[in-house]
Amino acid sequence: MTKKVIVTGGAGFIGSHVCDMYVAEGYDVLCVDDLSSGKLENIEQLRMKNNFHFVHADITDKERMMRLFARFKPDMVNHHAAQKSVAASLEDPNHDLNINGKGLLVLLSCIQKHPIDNFIYVSSGGALSKEISSNEKSKEEDRPQLISPYAITKYAGEKYLAVYSQLFQFDYTVLRYANVFGPRQIPDGECGVIPIFARNVLDDKISTLMTYPDMPRGCTRDYVYVSDVAEANRLASHNPANTVINIGSGKEVAILDIYEAILEAFGKEIAITISGPRLGDVKRSVLLNDRAKEVWDWTPKISLEEGLGVLAANM
Repeated sequence: MTKKVIVTGGAGFIGSHVCDMYVAEGYDVLCVDDLSSGKLENIEQLRMKNNFHFVHADITDKERMMRLFARFKPDMVNHHAAQKSVAASLEDPNHDLNINGKGLLVLLSCIQKHPIDNFIYVSSGGALSKEISSNEKSKEEDRPQLISPYAITKYAGEKYLAVYSQLFQFDYTVLRYANVFGPRQIPDGECGVIPIFARNVLDDKISTLMTYPDMPRGCTRDYVYVSDVAEANRLASHNPANTVINIGSGKEVAILDIYEAILEAFGKEIAITISGPRLGDVKRSVLLNDRAKEVWDWTPKISLEEGLGVLAANM
């Protein structure tokens, strides 16, 4: 029997790649997106498929979501819809709480009336990193720093899901993404640093590196290509882990290194200016991905350099 999955945020950068995967795997897919950051062009080809359906809806609208669950009767929920910016969460924590907190609770209330088998929840490996020193990597069981409202709501979501999975008897997986990059990514926020830099380089504009005084090459991050992330979602769909799993490369890269790699990919030389750090920025973030290897034999296949090459060729 064909499995049915609701993908929230399915018209977004990562969500649309996840929808691609589900459609290719033969799932019956309902994409729910309010298009606040998602784009119809990301799912244009999918909308011609018989096993793909799109609904323009807000996940915080409980009545609407309850009707969608009653009509579609999903076996699984893949929850990508989110307020994803650390900076925006500091500027408007109420909005962050509404989307990341209330939005999740609406979905969990729908599940109480319309039971499912499996729930995949997208969290943040970067925002939930512990404070690491040289040669350390953040493990899933480490205590996160929680220095932004975004980090708090994502961490709370992980805990809500663990409790509800026990109360209402469904499997789940929390995927803590590193900084995901690839096609369809929009140039905004911390996760969008690669398309921001790439667009500036293409337009011969000077970029800005926001960092701490003791980190002259910028904060460090872990980068993972979007096709590897989609594969992690496929594995979580077939084999729920019922725990938190880091999805990252395990390689720590300074943001200035990213900028220089983009310059090389585009064959340009453009200066960059240095500015002070943004509020809520984690200084260093790199994820230990051993659990993903143990549970699913998952390792990233696309390197940072390969991914940047693909982006350069398609811009």
